[in-house]
Amino acid sequence: MYAIIETGGKQIKVTEGQEIYVEKVTADTDESVTFDKVLFVGGDDAKVGAPYVDGATVTAKVEKQGRKKKITVFKYKPKKNYHRKQGHRQPYTKLVIDKINA
Repeated sequence: MYAIIETGGKQIKVTEGQEIYVEKVTADTDESVTFDKVLFVGGDDAKVGAPYVDGATVTAKVEKQGRKKKITVFKYKPKKNYHRKQGHRQPYTKLVIDKINA
């Protein structure tokens, strides 16, 4: 059985026991998180939401919070003596999917 959930403005296909990286979720480590924005539940009997499946939830456990590698943002305009260098590290949450309730 698998499901497609919406979190952080993205749609992610998940199965039970899978480890996923998502945009930062406000929860502590070893805490349980429930996603109720389930778009699709697949398996023997598929359920399609309009836009969400009624009563379907996905439960996950927060394994860790972290930040990705640093990227460099460099703006430059030739012949105008303009350049800006900036770094950015995007926060993420590592989740382990426990249960898909459909």
